[in-house]
Amino acid sequence: MPQSEASLDDWLAYLESLHASEMELGLDRVMVVYRRLMPEGLPGRVVIIGGTNGKGSTLAALESLLLSGGHSTGAYTSPHIRRFNERIRIDGVEATDAAICRAMAAVEQARRNVPLTYFEFTTLAAFWLFREAGVAYPLLEVGLGGRLDAVNVAEPVLSIITGVDLDHTQWLGNDREQIGYEKAGILRAARPALFGDPDPPASVTDQAAAQAIPLRVRGRDFGGEDGHDGFSAPQQTALAAFGMLGFETGQDALATLKEAPLPPGRFQRLDGTPPVILDVGHNPQAARWLAKRLRDIPERPVEAVYGAMGDKDLEGVAGALADVIDGWHLAALPGSRGLTAQQVNDRISGTIPDDRIRTTRSVSEALASAREAAGTDGCIVVFGSFLTVSEALALLGS
Repeated sequence: MPQSEASLDDWLAYLESLHASEMELGLDRVMVVYRRLMPEGLPGRVVIIGGTNGKGSTLAALESLLLSGGHSTGAYTSPHIRRFNERIRIDGVEATDAAICRAMAAVEQARRNVPLTYFEFTTLAAFWLFREAGVAYPLLEVGLGGRLDAVNVAEPVLSIITGVDLDHTQWLGNDREQIGYEKAGILRAARPALFGDPDPPASVTDQAAAQAIPLRVRGRDFGGEDGHDGFSAPQQTALAAFGMLGFETGQDALATLKEAPLPPGRFQRLDGTPPVILDVGHNPQAARWLAKRLRDIPERPVEAVYGAMGDKDLEGVAGALADVIDGWHLAALPGSRGLTAQQVNDRISGTIPDDRIRTTRSVSEALASAREAAGTDGCIVVFGSFLTVSEALALLGS
């Protein structure tokens, strides 16, 4: 166990050594420690946000709305892009190293000999900080799935599922119905819920009906198409959530949404020659959204820096973007799940012509290759993984 003078990096290294696997779904272990840590549960009006894509953007928009009304918030998101502190915000401000270390020491004391994964441990640390700060609205982003995700030990007053599509199929199931069942695990009997996509799977609507959950669906009960009245699907969903929490959704709220910043790495544009767009999208649904946005930019050619994890649907991603990306500059990613550029090439070469693909050894080399191909009139898009975007941001000095 790290000593009292341990740094945040020391604690994070310790967490990585605690559990044999990076991920182990299930609530039994984390529930034991949660009840020791806070027997009365996480205080405040908890909102849990799950879904395949758009969770972080929905949370950030709701956070902005609540803060604009003077309400205290705690935001827990994952993964981070540059610093671990991005995962925990209190009243819109990232938690300090010292505060996170205090929280981790409290979790460690409560844990005793119960094995926790990195995500489970950090989730409880965030809860501890929210209780310490007395936040009124803890906003919790699901890490994976929902039913067996660590944040689901908390009791929400409102649950949000942003949408359901194929991702993490080795853990959640091979079709939308199976995945929807897992994500619907964050719903609570007779408590309100939102679905941020016009097409909820039956596994979600059936579960809502069985538990007398008032489920509101985007396009049917609120909002419209993505971009309706100038607001994205996550913004529309956040506005509906704000109203369901009992607040006015008039012009002041709309003005707040217009000005609210997006989380980093969500179609984030860095001006320059050529400009660089960064997006953490890594599954086919996110790739379809990215393709739609890229069709609207004026720069051509569009050169992509793409790195991916082995458990992703690379073929589906490539197919969604095949007609809007002119050149693919493939980068190797580290870690047991990261693919080499050649492995990515082998997966997408049946979808993307070979003469449009370049393999490189790193994100740095891929950026240099893309910059040369884009010239002065083109644009670079960096996507495929939080790791890809994180490394690119570090290299670009942003």
